[in-house]
Amino acid sequence: MIQLVNLSKKFWLDGVPTLVADNLTFTFPPRESIALLGRNGAGKSTLLSMIAGTMLPDYGEIVTNGTVSWPVGFKGSFHRELTGLQNTRFIARIYGVDTDGLSQFVEDFAELGPHYHMPIRTYSSGMKSRLSFAVSMGIHFDTYLVDEVTSVGDAAFKVKSSNVFLHRIGNSGAIVVSHSMATIRRLCTSGVVLEGGKLTYFDDINDAIRQHENNVGASVND
Repeated sequence: MIQLVNLSKKFWLDGVPTLVADNLTFTFPPRESIALLGRNGAGKSTLLSMIAGTMLPDYGEIVTNGTVSWPVGFKGSFHRELTGLQNTRFIARIYGVDTDGLSQFVEDFAELGPHYHMPIRTYSSGMKSRLSFAVSMGIHFDTYLVDEVTSVGDAAFKVKSSNVFLHRIGNSGAIVVSHSMATIRRLCTSGVVLEGGKLTYFDDINDAIRQHENNVGASVND
C-alpha cells in the first residue's frame, strides 16, 4: 500500500508556479498496475520521485507498508566512477539480494557487452537506462514505479522489457507513467489522473484515458 497524506508540492516552471500535490490525500490500491496520467508539466515524474523518496514534499507525508522501487529508468542512483557490474553488486548488497544472481541477470538482460565492465561515466543515456531497468527487474519489489520505461532501446529490447515487466507485476503492483496510450492499455488495468494537484481514480483504464483526453482538450494518439 502507498498512501499520500495531506501531501503538498509546488515547483516553478518558466516563472509560473505549478501545483503537483494540493493537500493531497490518496491511497493507491495494492497489487494493482495503475497508470498515472496527466498533461505535460502536471508533475507526474515529480510525484513518482516523492513516492520513491528521492524528492521531499513541501508538506505532508507518504506512508508505505511494502517495498517500493526507485523510478525504473532513473539513472541518478549510479556512481559514475564505478562500472555497471560494481554498481549492480553494490545495489544488491543494499537491498539484501544475491549479488551473483543479480549481476548475472543484469549482464544478460541489459545487453551492454563489454561496457558492463566499464565506468558509468562512459555510458550513453540509453545505456544507463537499460542498466537501471535491468537492475530494477532483477529485484522483487511490492510496487514498481515506472516512467517511460518501454521507450528505452531498440524494438526488440522494448518487447523484452514489456514482457519481463508484465511478468513482474503479476505478483506486484505498479504505478506507470507513459505518453503511449497503447503502452498504458497493455500494462495497466486502472488509472489515476493528475490535474491541478488532485488525483482522480478510475477502476477502468479506458475511463481514465478518456478523462485525461478531456483534460488536455485533444485525443491522445496511440
